[in-house]
Amino acid sequence: MTQPRAPSPQSRVYDVCIVGSGAGGGMAAHALTRAGADVIVLEAGVPWDNLKDSAMLTWPYESPRRGRSTEDHPFGEFDACIGGWEIAGEPYTRAAGTEFSWWRARMVGGRTNHWGRISLRFGPYDFKRKSRDGLGDDWPISYEEVAPFYDKIDRLIGVFGSKESLPNEPNGVFLPPPRPRCHELLVKQAADRLHITCIPSRLSILTRPLNGRAPCHYCGQCNRGCRVNANFTSTNVLIGPALATGRLTLVTNAMAREVTLDKAGRASGVAYVDKTTGSDQHVRAKVVVLAASALETARLLLNSKSSAFPNGLANGSGTVGKYITDTTGTDVGGFIPKMMDHVPHNHDGVGGMHLYMPWWLEDQKLDFPRGYHIEVWGGTQVPSYGFGGGIQRYPSGGGYGKQLKDDYRRYYGATVGFSGRGEMIPNDDTYCEIDPRTVDRWGIPVLRFHWKWSDHEYKQVKHMQETFRALIEAMGGEVFSPMPGPERGYGIAAGGVIIHELGGARMGDDPKTSVTNRWCQAHECKTLFVTDGAPFVSQADKNPTWTILALSLRTSEYIADQMKKGAL
Repeated sequence: MTQPRAPSPQSRVYDVCIVGSGAGGGMAAHALTRAGADVIVLEAGVPWDNLKDSAMLTWPYESPRRGRSTEDHPFGEFDACIGGWEIAGEPYTRAAGTEFSWWRARMVGGRTNHWGRISLRFGPYDFKRKSRDGLGDDWPISYEEVAPFYDKIDRLIGVFGSKESLPNEPNGVFLPPPRPRCHELLVKQAADRLHITCIPSRLSILTRPLNGRAPCHYCGQCNRGCRVNANFTSTNVLIGPALATGRLTLVTNAMAREVTLDKAGRASGVAYVDKTTGSDQHVRAKVVVLAASALETARLLLNSKSSAFPNGLANGSGTVGKYITDTTGTDVGGFIPKMMDHVPHNHDGVGGMHLYMPWWLEDQKLDFPRGYHIEVWGGTQVPSYGFGGGIQRYPSGGGYGKQLKDDYRRYYGATVGFSGRGEMIPNDDTYCEIDPRTVDRWGIPVLRFHWKWSDHEYKQVKHMQETFRALIEAMGGEVFSPMPGPERGYGIAAGGVIIHELGGARMGDDPKTSVTNRWCQAHECKTLFVTDGAPFVSQADKNPTWTILALSLRTSEYIADQMKKGAL
C-alpha cells in the first residue's frame, strides 16, 4: 500500500526516507513534514487506522474465542497490535543457553498500538549513571539538553500526572490525573505504611481536550485502539497529521533489506522488499532515518555491507548490535479479602493504572545498583477469556453450579497485582549478530541473540518479589504463588518479554566506542540517523517511549536545520 503521494516512490528523490512508523519514525515524520521536507516512510507492516480498525467497545461474547489470543495478537484477539514474538517467515535464532524473545509489530504505528502508555521521562541521574556508580557508560548528553523536547512532546501529545518534584522523576507539562480506583486506594494505604512512594500515574491519555483530540471517556480499553484518539498512538497522532501536510508518502508492507550508499559513501536510499509481490524495490533519499525498532535497526545496519563498510554500515567501532538491554521485570498477584463482596460501583477509568510507585530507594545502601518502578493492576475489567486467572486460586477452590457462579461474583475484582520494571546494566555478553546460516522468507539474514542477566538484575528482581509480597500482606491479602528461588532467577522475565529492548547503535562522543553521535547521527555516515531505541546508552527504571519521542524530535529538528544550511 502506498499513500497518498506519487504512485511510484521510485520515481523521485525524497528529502528523507524513514524506516519504521512507530514512536521514533512517526515523530520524525511529523516533525520533518512540518519543517517542509518531502518525506517517505517505509513500514514493514499493514495499514491501520484507529478510527476504522479498532475493536473498542466490542463485547467478548461477540467472538467465539471470547478474546483469547491468536497467532498475530498474543495479548488477545481484540488487542490493537498486529505482531508478536514469533512471526511466520520472520525467524530469529538464539545462541546456546540464551533465553530471549523478540517482539516485532507489523502495522502502521508499530508498538505504539500496543504499549501501556506509561510516559515517564528519564531523569538527570539516568543520563549520568556511570558517574554515580561506576557501571556502564554515561550518555554524551544530559537531562537538561533533552528537557525542552520532553516539554514539546508533553504539549503535543498530552500526558497526565502530578508535579511531585522528585529528584530523578522530573515534572512534566501535565494534564490532571484521574482519581484512584477503589483497589488503588488500598494500594496507596499499604504503600504509605511501608514508606513506599506512591503517586498518580503518568500516562499519555488525555483527560482534557488537546489539539483537536477528545478526552478519554474511561471505557478502559486503550489496548484495543482508541477510536476517539484520546490515547497516544503514532498512527493517528503523528502519522495521520503528517499525511495531512501533503508532504508524506507512506508505503506499507515494505520490508527494508539494506541502506544503500552513493559513490561518496553517504546514505542515499533504502532497498526493500514489497511483501505483497515479493519484488525488490528501492527508494532514493538525501537523508535516511532508521526507526525500525532498536534490534531491527541493528539488523539493517549489519546487513548493509559494502566495500566501505565490510562489517556493516556505520560499524567501524564494532559496536553495532552490542550493549543491548531490556527492562527487568517480574510480577506478583494476590487475593485481597477486603475487595470481596464489594458494593457494585463504577470502576471505570483509563486503560491502565491510576497510581504507580517510582523508585524510592535511590540513596539507600542495597545489594544491587540502580532501581525499578512498580506498576499496579487489578479491579473489575470486563470479563473475557481467562477471567480471574483461575477460580482454583481462591480460597473455595471453585465448584459447580450455583456455588461456582456465586464465587465468581464474590471474587470479581478481589485480585490486586504488582509488576516491577527495572534497569538492566549493559554487559559484554548480551548482544545480537547476523546468523550466518538463517534467512527470512525474503532471503534477508536474520539476527542471532546472546543474552545474559548479571547478579545485578537477579538481586534487583529478588527485591521486587519481596516488596510486592510485603505490599499484599499489608493489604491483608494472600499471595497466589510461592516466592521463586535463585534456581528460577527469582522470577525474572526472560530477555525481550517486557518489550523494552534498547541499544545496538549507542550514542557517544568517541567514534571508536559508539555508533552515533549526540544527535543520533552515524559517526561514519553523516546522512544516516537513528531515531528509535538503538542509540540509548543505557536503560532506566522508566519505560523508554517518552524518551524515544523526545530524542526523535530533537534529532529531527537538527536534521531540518542542517538541511536548511546545506550541510546534508
